[in-house]
Amino acid sequence: MKTIKFQLEPLSCPSCIKKIEGKLGKMSGVEEVKVMFNSSKVKATFDQDKVTSDELKSTIDKLGYPVI
Repeated sequence: MKTIKFQLEPLSCPSCIKKIEGKLGKMSGVEEVKVMFNSSKVKATFDQDKVTSDELKSTIDKLGYPVI
């Protein structure tokens, strides 16, 4: 398992948390996802054999939350 943090553009609403955590949490190989609203960071623990950090980043970007 690997843990990675992504810095996002500032989040505008708390509902963003559920959207990001829900989508990433359903991805194969993702063990845990935590979105920190105040710091606009996403922390994810995942199995590198099932999903890559680039795939996680791409999914966050596609949801409309640019990763810095």
